[in-house]
Amino acid sequence: MHTGYTNRRGIALYDVIIIGGGPAGLTAAIYTGRMKQKTLLAVGPSAGGQIFLTYQVDNYPGFPEGITGPDLVDRLVKQVERFGATIDERMVDSVDFSSQPYKVRIKDDVFEARSVIIATGSKNRELGLESEAKYMGRGVFVCATCDAALYEDQKVVVVGGGDSAVQEAVDLTKFAAEMLIVHRGSEFSAAKYLIDEANENEKIKIRFNTEIIEVLGGDYVTGARLKDTVSGKEWEIDTDGVLIAIGWDPNTELFMDQLELTEEGYIVADDVKTQIPGVFVAGDINDTVYRQLATACGSGCRAALEAEQFLSKK
Repeated sequence: MHTGYTNRRGIALYDVIIIGGGPAGLTAAIYTGRMKQKTLLAVGPSAGGQIFLTYQVDNYPGFPEGITGPDLVDRLVKQVERFGATIDERMVDSVDFSSQPYKVRIKDDVFEARSVIIATGSKNRELGLESEAKYMGRGVFVCATCDAALYEDQKVVVVGGGDSAVQEAVDLTKFAAEMLIVHRGSEFSAAKYLIDEANENEKIKIRFNTEIIEVLGGDYVTGARLKDTVSGKEWEIDTDGVLIAIGWDPNTELFMDQLELTEEGYIVADDVKTQIPGVFVAGDINDTVYRQLATACGSGCRAALEAEQFLSKK
């Protein structure tokens, strides 16, 4: 296993440090390790990111029968280890991109890197319900494109009122038999053409001034408790799934004083290149459109190839 070089000050020096252990970071580590770059992959407490919470993955090439998220993550980790990257299961505490080599601090350890790939991903905004966390991946989900086929001929509740919520509800009707959109507000903030699509779709029903206060079920989701935000009335409904579509937040707090960020908090980049030479981004932290497993892996590949090119020039 690669452990990095050691510089004259006794600090471990790597060719590449990858921050984030989701599909993008894991893919990047496969490529950098295979290209014989001394690689440190800081995955945090557990590898996999959002995909680890996905019960069934049916849209990733090479698995015609599908594969569970945890099983896919396990295979990716083993492939990373096969090519020699060092995996650190601790959270990165700070970075310093002010000069080369770049510095990455994990607890009391400081590592140096000739290049860095940031793949810390994004997190879906949550309702904050205990039952939401309990059933995540077991009927509660956050990506219609990823999981829609699992709800063929079933009932689904979509939570949210913006573009993503209404669009994903419309997309889900290709599979689901019945759709209910619940929104805390009195009207949607989504684009008019999306609202028109939802209103014209016979499978979609809409309830404004309504929120989910509890997800119900046994091993999997079987229903939800709703509340009218105006009258306070509560009632239960049957449903097979609950899609939480109230937005995403990029995990960029670590880089606020190091890199330029957009108003939404995403790192400003030209594809995978940031404004700092040798610092690259990959995955959902740099993707506000697709947010798919395959696109995350693809960007991890591109970031690794760009890092290789950068290092070869040095």
